[in-house]
Parts: sequence; C-alpha cells; structure tokens
Amino acid sequence: MPKAVTAQKERRPGSAIKRELHYFWKNRELFLLSLPGILYKLIFAYLPMVGLIIAFKNYRYDKGIFGSAWAGLNNFRYLFTGDAAWRITRNTVLYNAGYIVLTTCVALLFAVLLNELKAKYTKFYQTSLFLPHFLSWVLVGYIAYAFFNHSDGFLNRLLESIGLEPVAWYQNSAPWPFILVIFHLWKAVGFSTLIYFAGIIGINSEYYEAARIDGATKSQMAFRITIPLLAPLVIIMLILSIGSMFRGDFGLHYFIPNNSGFIFNSTDVIDTYVYRSLRELGNVGMSAATGFYQSVVGLILVLAANGIVKKINPDHSLW
Repeated sequence: MPKAVTAQKERRPGSAIKRELHYFWKNRELFLLSLPGILYKLIFAYLPMVGLIIAFKNYRYDKGIFGSAWAGLNNFRYLFTGDAAWRITRNTVLYNAGYIVLTTCVALLFAVLLNELKAKYTKFYQTSLFLPHFLSWVLVGYIAYAFFNHSDGFLNRLLESIGLEPVAWYQNSAPWPFILVIFHLWKAVGFSTLIYFAGIIGINSEYYEAARIDGATKSQMAFRITIPLLAPLVIIMLILSIGSMFRGDFGLHYFIPNNSGFIFNSTDVIDTYVYRSLRELGNVGMSAATGFYQSVVGLILVLAANGIVKKINPDHSLW
C-alpha cells in the first residue's frame, strides 16, 4: 500500500479516536490514580471560571450571576483611577520580584549545604526549614506584633536596655520592605530548598567522584556540577513564580504590618488594597475584576517568560 494512503488513513478521525481509546485502556490504572486530582482541578479550578462574568456585571445577590445587569469595564476603572493605582502596582511587582530572586538564591544555597551534611543531621535541618511553611500568617502576625509593639515589644525593650530610643515600627514605613522580605524568606525558603535538594539527590554521583579525583573543591563542584545540572528545575520554578508576580501575598502584607495605615505606602499591594476597598464598598464585581485582571497578567507573564527561555534554550522551557 502506498505511503500516502497509509498516512491518510492514520489521519482519519476514527483511527485517531481508536488510538486514543487504546492508549487510555492500556494505561487505565494510571488514569484511575490521577482521577482524584483531575476531579479536584475540575471542581475547584475550572467550574468556578463561570463566575468570571461577574467582573463585567453590576452584580446583585437577588438577581444572581446571569440575571445581573452588564456593567462593561466599569468594575476595572477603580483599579486604574486615583493615586493608589501606581503605588499598589509598583509594590506588588517589586516585592514579588525581590521574593522570587532572593528565595531562589537562598534556597539553592541551603540545598547545596544540606547536600554536604551527614545523613543523620539532614532530616533535622529539613524539618527546621520546612516547619514555617505550615504556620498561618495570622499566627506569624501575632509573633511579629510581639517583636514590634511600641510599648512592650521585644525589639524596643532591647533597644532601651542598651540606651537607644524605641522605634515606632508601625508608624515608620522605611524598615518594612526589609522586614517583609525577611518574614517571606523565613516562611517560604524551606519549601523551595527541599525541591532543589531533591533535584540534587537525583544527580548522578559519578560526576562528583570524577571531580574529586581531578582535585575539585566543594565550591567548584557546586558551581560547575550542581547548579548547572539544576538549571532546568530552577528555570521551571522561576517561570511558575513569575505567573504569580501580580498577586501579592495577602497574609504577609496584611497581618505582619498589622494593617497599619501609617505604612500603607510601603506595605500595600493589590490584594490588600482591594480587600479594604471591598470591605468599605461591598462591591463583588470589583473583586472579580481584580482577580480576572491579575490572572490575565499572570498568564501573559508566564507565556512571555517561557517564550524567552525557549528562545535561549528550548530544552529548559516549560513546554
């Protein structure tokens, strides 16, 4: 049979469906195992997308989603009008960019150091790094208040004990970019460290043995073997992180600064600003518009970052 006829038969819709059904039946156990995850994503990620139309409606509870009147782009206007728009956008982007860069660098450093420890100490340090990941920002906010309270805070008591004047932490915006970065690293670096540490464990040990024979030092092995081989994993993590660059960490920026109005100019992000606006106005359409805007920008950032990586090195791109 001619090759052209064979190729045409393979491209027929019926044969494609049969091929997919055969593939599905052949791997039915794997598909069955993935079913809970698929249902979770379907119920909590895809079905709620119907509610995106609220962003373009003057939503009323008594009329519901489909019965409410259309509002066009009116729900988006409050984000781009007023003096706060530039401030919250700037803070959201700059904070997240700093979090991404610093978390990646510190997590890589800790992962390399964990790899050098003896096995009996590794689990202790893994647990110590990973434990803050499970703590609620509400609880961490109370811990921060115990440190920064003006009258009874630990830091002001310490400053007074050495003869210095106490600092009004919740009224002075200058130190808060550093404070927020420190709290974010403390809570988030453990999760990234374990991911990179798992990547290091998967590296073939023969590379290190050959390097030791050649007289390479620990630092040379880290920069010449470990980090280059972890580059695909690091790039994938960066691409996924860039997608959430327009979404501020609400818990971090709301509970740690104790929602103090004196420091909004340095701590406020899009999420905290919208929360306060909605608490005062009670407009659900504005909240939906903000979420829609952040999701679209996040998708564009992911596509752009993946496209840039694909141009540089196709093997390191996410798809």
